[in-house]
Amino acid sequence: MTKENAENKGAEKGSFRSGYIAIVGRPNVGKSTLLNQLLGEKVAIVTPKPQTTRNRITGIRTSPKSQIVFIDTPGIHQAHSLMNRRMVEVALQTLHEVDGVLWLLDSRERIGTEEERIASNLGRLKTPSLILLNKIDLVAKGKLLPLIQRCAELLPAKEIIPISALKGEGVPLVLEIVEKWLPEGPQYFPEGEFTDQTERFVASEIIREKIFLLTHEEIPYGVAVTIDEFTEKEEKNLIVIKATIITERESHKPILIGKRGSMLKEVGQRAREEIEALLGCKIFLELFVKVDRGWTQDPNALTEMGL
Repeated sequence: MTKENAENKGAEKGSFRSGYIAIVGRPNVGKSTLLNQLLGEKVAIVTPKPQTTRNRITGIRTSPKSQIVFIDTPGIHQAHSLMNRRMVEVALQTLHEVDGVLWLLDSRERIGTEEERIASNLGRLKTPSLILLNKIDLVAKGKLLPLIQRCAELLPAKEIIPISALKGEGVPLVLEIVEKWLPEGPQYFPEGEFTDQTERFVASEIIREKIFLLTHEEIPYGVAVTIDEFTEKEEKNLIVIKATIITERESHKPILIGKRGSMLKEVGQRAREEIEALLGCKIFLELFVKVDRGWTQDPNALTEMGL
């Protein structure tokens, strides 16, 4: 859709509102789960491990009166590797490009230096923001009071909303407030679109999610997935996907492959089933494993990965 067409469509609808909202927070506080809940669709991979999200993932929610483009950012943390520093830079830069910010915290944890850093960044913005205390289904209500008080000290006058991203508690109120932040504007994306990510990117993320869920310790953090082939065979209602799992250590390769290829087979089967459900057609998925020593510290390799 061209900008002119989008503007005309917005004008036809009268006071249509549209804008961009960032979801920020430390790793593993539930940002991707919240994004999926806000959309009613899975567009971001979710695992129990921190730092799962590496790129900015965009999710689109369209209603008769508005279009909200949510941006799920990488977790903000004290980064040491070049890859993690770039992830944090992406998240912080996003704060200056949006119409509003949702700051997500884990209500079971105390405020630490990383939360204070995020609060400091938000405090310097003129952009409206909400403080969301997530995972309230896992904590007694009485234990929320000290956290609410500390958040109010860090960011006075900011509204604080307890939510459960997993169960959807508090999410309708968040949407109601966010919609009021939006300026009048056009519908940027067609109805029915939930993300601006390509099918290739989504496929690579699903494969990476399965690696996170099936492997342990540091292995998933040194892994990237590239799509080497993505060929649609319309006459067979089939998509052929060939992907390479890149790991930075030689010792990780046999673990990723598994005994007689068992791990690679399990990753491939789980990923294929989810990609088929998402794209609505049969998938032929072939996976390879390649060692690229030190790719997480290689600026060129990170740029190729979109970081």
